[in-house]
Amino acid sequence: MTAPTGRALYDVERVRKDFPILSRVVHDDRPLVYLDSAATSQKPRAVLDAERDYYELHNANVHRGLHVLAEEATALYEDARTKVATFVGAPDREEIVFTKNSSEAINLVAYAMSNAATAGPEAERFRVGPGDEIVVTEMEHHSNLVPWQMLCQRTGATLRWLGLTDDGRLDLGNLDEIITPRAKIVAFVHQSNILGTVNPVAAVVARARAVGALTLLDGSQSVPHLPIDVTGLGVDFLAFTGHKMCGPTGIGVLWGRGDLLAVMPPFLGGGEMIELVTMEETTYAAPPHRFEAGTPMIAQAVGLGAAVDYLTELGMDAVAAHEHEITAYALERLATVPGVRIIGPPTDVDRGGAVSFALEGPDGRSIHPHDVGQVLDELGIAVRVGHHCARPVCLRYNVPATTRASFHLYSTRGEVDALVEGLGQVRRFFGA
Repeated sequence: MTAPTGRALYDVERVRKDFPILSRVVHDDRPLVYLDSAATSQKPRAVLDAERDYYELHNANVHRGLHVLAEEATALYEDARTKVATFVGAPDREEIVFTKNSSEAINLVAYAMSNAATAGPEAERFRVGPGDEIVVTEMEHHSNLVPWQMLCQRTGATLRWLGLTDDGRLDLGNLDEIITPRAKIVAFVHQSNILGTVNPVAAVVARARAVGALTLLDGSQSVPHLPIDVTGLGVDFLAFTGHKMCGPTGIGVLWGRGDLLAVMPPFLGGGEMIELVTMEETTYAAPPHRFEAGTPMIAQAVGLGAAVDYLTELGMDAVAAHEHEITAYALERLATVPGVRIIGPPTDVDRGGAVSFALEGPDGRSIHPHDVGQVLDELGIAVRVGHHCARPVCLRYNVPATTRASFHLYSTRGEVDALVEGLGQVRRFFGA
């Protein structure tokens, strides 16, 4: 595929042809309308072919053999690391740690902070104990909330959080009161998976730096959709996952500043992550291998490398522009549906393509999102329903759950129209 040089050249119908699943039909031969990309993206043929090619021609363990297959597998695996580093603007490919998803990447940092209690003086910056504070936000996915709750339970630290405004934005009115000199790390989401909000990274990072706190950014919903430069973001760690960026499941990434990874204690112990082992003690390998214990996700890393190639060829500026246009159109069209209440920013300013909403029937009663999702599914429209692993957000806005439509580089205006028409049928069904 020829990479577009401007928004006008982005041909979504041509892009869709690269994704075999998008040509599927479902119930009663209805064309599939896939609006669940915030949960997982679909995969282009190039990614499917890369994984199959690895298993058919190069399958071997990495870093451990001298035979030709082992050398080829290692080269493919490490080449994927280089591609990912370039994709997010990492200064050094050794700053890319492969994990199995964003959750593991975040847990890696949280458990490393626990393990710092028994590490040497070089790990002092990671030590957490009573009197220290961990800061998150009220819009976090559980993957960036539960690990920090657990860290506080293990260490006696206190969890604090930034709240939300009524329109789904991060409330920075008390930023200096929440992020205090007692903060050890501030972990926050770049783009919310439930609200779609794109957060003001610079403001949060500036305050964290001012008090000497580390920063971790959850990029699960931003890296697949926006041009990302970790140096420009100014954070210390970035977590993201392959399956949301057109790559395979089972592969994620932790990017960390090289000077921090060099002194951060390991999370998992075992093969690959060691330097020297005796019966009495072990010394650890340099990053990134220190954090990649055991046989890694080799085929998945190769697939992720292919996904990065695909996204790079399209151009992330073009991808972001396309998704912004689709999101703006969706917000405009959803506003015409009686009974729809958007949970999150109602405009496309600083907003991504995850649109959550509640729906009322003609009688003014709420229609449960599970019922909305079931009726839409019968029409061939795949959306996500529930609390989207962000239950505190639902509590904040007093809804038991939401229906979420989410878009990606292959989403079309026609699919938005199908959603709007489908919601009309949902209301007619429950009105009857």
